[in-house]
Amino acid sequence: MENVITVENLSKSFGSVKAVKNMSFSVRRGEIFGIIGPNGAGKTTTLEMLEGISKPTGGTVEVLGLVPSQQLRELNKRIGVQFQATSIQRKMKVKEALDLFASFYNESTKKEYLIERLDLDEKLNVHFEDLSGGWKQRVTLALATLHSPEIVFLDEPSMGLDPHARREMWSMIRMLRDEGCTIVVTTHYMEEAEKLCDRVAMIYSGELKALDTPAELLNNPAGHFIAFESERVELGFVESLPEVVRVEKDEKLFKVFSENQQETAYHLFTYCHNNDIPLSDFRFEKGSLDDLFVHYLEKETV
Repeated sequence: MENVITVENLSKSFGSVKAVKNMSFSVRRGEIFGIIGPNGAGKTTTLEMLEGISKPTGGTVEVLGLVPSQQLRELNKRIGVQFQATSIQRKMKVKEALDLFASFYNESTKKEYLIERLDLDEKLNVHFEDLSGGWKQRVTLALATLHSPEIVFLDEPSMGLDPHARREMWSMIRMLRDEGCTIVVTTHYMEEAEKLCDRVAMIYSGELKALDTPAELLNNPAGHFIAFESERVELGFVESLPEVVRVEKDEKLFKVFSENQQETAYHLFTYCHNNDIPLSDFRFEKGSLDDLFVHYLEKETV
């Protein structure tokens, strides 16, 4: 499959702070590509370099065969951007915003189609400030895609949305992908990345830690854990077992993350057998992207 974005050894520094460190990846045409990580990981900085808003300190970026920082005018005709906060005058009506943004393009736009597709008809005469968070996101998504861009960049599109509005946003993003658009989305919602993205890049402290499909990332042993229930096992004891990285406890349920599950389980069983301590519902579990996310985050803070 053709790559529409190629990044090699990308770096960005702000004074002595290295926000992005020697990052390399590619994005394929027609996929939803997720960039995930905690706040301050370098997600937005990376996106801004792909969009041509910020110039890299080192490395190279190509988007649709163009160098964003050098060919921005040409690139802007072929990409769409939905920022975390799009500046629209509070008293501007939805119809006025659509007309204004449509006037920026010499060629015809998809304004009428998007009004119908995103169910904006009933909101056309509503002031932007009076829209709910979900409707504001619909409007800014329409503004970003009026000109039928080949790639759309979405920076935290679900931030602040309630669960229903978030799922509606996912449906709209899938709609764009199904119409042939490539989507690059940043998020710190692991459920969003797991259910929405075709591939996911995990970024921590400006470094690329993992890149794969959500299914393959879930096979990463770093996110796997041992689960069991016990009313007599002490949390401190479990945390002291060999190879244990961290332990989560909710009442009598333990989730034990370990570098070597068999080794940890052996010592746990030996202790419980020698001390006549019963365990119930013992199992080896694959973790979620949330678990893998926390694993990398905790490694960064150690």
